[in-house]
Amino acid sequence: MTTTEPERTGPGEPRPAPGARRAPGRGLTWSLRGRGPEDVPVLADPGPPLGRPTGPATGRGVRVCVVDSGVERDHPLIGPLAGSWVVVKDAESGGITVEPTTTGDTCGHGTACAGIVRRTAPECEIHSVRVLGERFSGTGDILMAGLRWAVEQGFDVINLSLSTTRTRFAQELHSLADSAYFARTVIVASAHNTPVESFPWRFASVISVGSHQEDDPELHLYNPDPPVEFFGPGQNVTVPWLGGRTIRTTGNSFATPYVAGLCARVLSAHPRMTAFQLKNALYLSAANVRHAPRPSSAAGDIRDDSEN
Repeated sequence: MTTTEPERTGPGEPRPAPGARRAPGRGLTWSLRGRGPEDVPVLADPGPPLGRPTGPATGRGVRVCVVDSGVERDHPLIGPLAGSWVVVKDAESGGITVEPTTTGDTCGHGTACAGIVRRTAPECEIHSVRVLGERFSGTGDILMAGLRWAVEQGFDVINLSLSTTRTRFAQELHSLADSAYFARTVIVASAHNTPVESFPWRFASVISVGSHQEDDPELHLYNPDPPVEFFGPGQNVTVPWLGGRTIRTTGNSFATPYVAGLCARVLSAHPRMTAFQLKNALYLSAANVRHAPRPSSAAGDIRDDSEN
């Protein structure tokens, strides 16, 4: 059995049949009966050596969705968006829909995140889903609706520099994060800026990010003591803001899109990589991870002293 490489589709269109970005064997459940390895072929990508792409990796062909406060249109440090949507809740019926919008950003936060993604992966497609209003305000049900919609569209990477402390959303968020993981949509989620329990960054199926204070803007670190897995540059960083200007700001929110941009860069060079391969690539390329040499298996280099 062979598969063909489908073209990427835009948001709102059906996701491709099994191919480059969808894991094969989606119909499998609890066991493989009546079928063998030849019935479930996987066209794999081993990924970059030590986590760093060897060829050009600019994010080209990778679709990144920023779920946030919207993105200012045509900001000089971001450029045109590939698509922009807003989550709307009807005041009377309580129904929630996701609709196209041209309203831009309500508070600047999403613009900052999109700008960092653009700076890190300059040729990726950036899409925006607005779930926050003015003064960085939002509700859990709006966040859930926007994130679920983004997962259903099959974006390659979702930047979520947001979290909720409401435990009533935890189970639903966990299920949604797992669904994204198995569908090869990578959610890169910001840890809370204070030591409180919040979601979805706490889940192992997402890539969770905090910030470091190193001066190098191209440096990320692996955390040997999770649940936060990675640290990116997020202290006193320059970011795009409303009105075409920039500001300097600090927070885990701004380390997260840097890591999302790294994911886009890796995927542009290795498009068949899975979410767990991406995590490993980030781990291998982290500045604080030391690569120990493999022990030699040559004759005489290894001996068994168990009987001495």
